[in-house]
Amino acid sequence: MIKIGIPLKYSHLDDGRCILYLGEKLRRTFQKAGAFLLPIVPSQDLDYADTHYLDFPELSKEDKQVIEEYLDMVDGVVFPGGFKITPYDQYLLERCVERDIPTLGICLGMQLMSSFQRNFKVEVNNSDIDHFQEDDNLLSHTVVIQKDSVLYEILEKDEIMVNSFHRYHTLDNSYYRNVAFSNDGYVEAIERDDLTFHLGIQWHPEISYDFDDNSRKIIDTFIKKCGDSNGKNNRESK
Repeated sequence: MIKIGIPLKYSHLDDGRCILYLGEKLRRTFQKAGAFLLPIVPSQDLDYADTHYLDFPELSKEDKQVIEEYLDMVDGVVFPGGFKITPYDQYLLERCVERDIPTLGICLGMQLMSSFQRNFKVEVNNSDIDHFQEDDNLLSHTVVIQKDSVLYEILEKDEIMVNSFHRYHTLDNSYYRNVAFSNDGYVEAIERDDLTFHLGIQWHPEISYDFDDNSRKIIDTFIKKCGDSNGKNNRESK
């Protein structure tokens, strides 16, 4: 079975306690698509939800070794949506790039990829397009895809409808190529075509997987690429 690593995200319970979590829709969709999920747990002894980005200590040699051991066990990594980016997430992405591990970034995960090897920076949405819909069962706006892209090869379409659950949008980046845009010019997908599979998308295909062919194609193609690599790149690039 294809093993997909998913770094846990950070939040609070109603009583204020910090938690790490894996979104239930993400879990169910990837299991339905045939993947075995391995949660990637941050290793530093601190509250990830309450610690300010600038207050995170440097990752120790031991912290980095924990990441290597997780990556030794997976065929691919999904960076999910959420509300916070940490240096642990950034280093994990760096190692996915360096080891050419198939990677899918969703919503905040795409924004993490767009900020690769630089300070995380996004801007508040200011658009007539509804980028934060309330109904999970809708596709809310159009995305235009460049034809000379991996995403176009997957979908064989230069325009699709997507869902949208983000209040911020990413900016231009120097490492990944912007390959899809909403009609207000916001970046909706980024990729590297020189790596096995490195795609970031601003929408949530795991939410629309059951009723949208394009969402299924993205997730199923990602899992297939993970299976094709079967951990080979992980081990040989250490």
